Amino acid sequence: MANDGGRKQFWKRSSSKVPGSIQHVYGAQHPPFDPLLHGTLIKPGSKPPTTPVKLKKVSTFQEFESNTSDAWDLGDDDDELLAMAAENLNTDVVMETANKVIQNHSKLQEQHKLQEEQLQEDKPAQFSELSSVSYGDNRLVKSLSESHTSCSAESVSENSSMQRSQSLPHAPMDPLEGEMADLSNSTTPALTEREASRLDKFKQLLAGPNTNLDELRKLSWSGIPKQVRAITWKLLSGYLPANVDRREGTLQRKRKEYFAFIEQYYDSRNEEGHQDTYRQIHIDIPRMNHEILRLQPKVTEIFERILFIWAIRHPASGYVQGINDLVTPFFVVFVCEYIAEEVENFDVSSLPEEVLQNIEADSYWCMSKLLDGIQDNYTFAQPGIQKKVKMLEELVSRIDEQVHRHLDQHEVKYLQFAFRWMNNLLMREVPLRCTIRLWDTYQSEPEGFSHFHLYVCAAFLVRWRKEILEERDFQELLILLQNLPTMHWDNEDISVLLAEAYRLKFAFADAPNHYKK
Repeated sequence: MANDGGRKQFWKRSSSKVPGSIQHVYGAQHPPFDPLLHGTLIKPGSKPPTTPVKLKKVSTFQEFESNTSDAWDLGDDDDELLAMAAENLNTDVVMETANKVIQNHSKLQEQHKLQEEQLQEDKPAQFSELSSVSYGDNRLVKSLSESHTSCSAESVSENSSMQRSQSLPHAPMDPLEGEMADLSNSTTPALTEREASRLDKFKQLLAGPNTNLDELRKLSWSGIPKQVRAITWKLLSGYLPANVDRREGTLQRKRKEYFAFIEQYYDSRNEEGHQDTYRQIHIDIPRMNHEILRLQPKVTEIFERILFIWAIRHPASGYVQGINDLVTPFFVVFVCEYIAEEVENFDVSSLPEEVLQNIEADSYWCMSKLLDGIQDNYTFAQPGIQKKVKMLEELVSRIDEQVHRHLDQHEVKYLQFAFRWMNNLLMREVPLRCTIRLWDTYQSEPEGFSHFHLYVCAAFLVRWRKEILEERDFQELLILLQNLPTMHWDNEDISVLLAEAYRLKFAFADAPNHYKK
């Protein structure tokens, strides 16, 4: 009977994995693998990618059943167990224990009450101390009561300054001036000495009448400060001219040109010749990796226009899945040009309509500049990606023959995992913050998004050589390679990856002198 009961407990579990149960296959439309969130990806008896210890596999159902605990399972036997427990308990013991619990609870309540009274007495003294604390920007922190009632001229001035920094520049001005206005009003943490020094170098370089783009590339290779990233990206992508006096006129002309395209083409999205393109764009945008953007209707609307206009203007390729991801870094960086807080916590629709139009047009033109260099990735049969995957395979065979042979031995084809690396420029493999740091360097490199990206992919693969060599099964190898655990990566991880990619490029006598810390 005990065995029968055990079997009953096991088979009535509705949430247990049984033979034939459906498991998700994580592929191109899924975010980077996080073992904390996607534990169900790992088969029983196998190991997560980051855990070197193998779990002992069971060979029989009896062994599985004996290793399975039903302690948490709710079932028909629970009432019987409770009745048995009640019979064995002494009533006096129960009452004594209950009284002790009540007494202890009363004592704790009295202690909490005394602590709250003490805190109330201490608050006035704390607020008076806070009101005299001076911060690095020479402003005093006011007491709580003053903060609710004060409407001084200083606060009015600060609010108007922030509004000016977020407004559209109608008069000719150096875009760097807008960056400095945002910086002076931001509430970001104080910069380290090294960060402040690098920011000063960027400011000096950008402040001249003609920006030296070669020097800007060298300086940007190791990362661009957030405060000047937007203007730097626009310059490095070729969207803005190096001459300061020409920038405002270029911005106005290109933005006007983009919205002329909208007026000319966007109404045709539901016509028979274009409705399939628009429908695919509409389907793909909610699948995008970065939830901070995709859940906002205003962002969806902007992305649909950008992608549809690009597809109409580039009939040789049209719209291809993967292009939708390439808008995101530009859009996020250009939004940050107008806000002081983190974009994750910001409602994009709260920006003025004119500012949103600027961001949309700038994102379109910079994405277009990027795609001009890799358009063969998205033409019929995507020959550019096919070629790059083959080059990656050849490169890895020379860099790490053991990893290459291991993949070949288990019949894992590079196209099965590296296609997405080329199609999405690793955006599905690393968090957005890391993608933006990666693109700082890509825009500093000659052919960064095509040629240098190949070395980054090779370094990325070799980075996981230990985990790859530990896998002895085709399916587990492919799951690992398609869901590498990078969810918690930061800019330091990307910097190490880029340094290794540069080393590989230099080892093949193919590295110009752009690596500068």
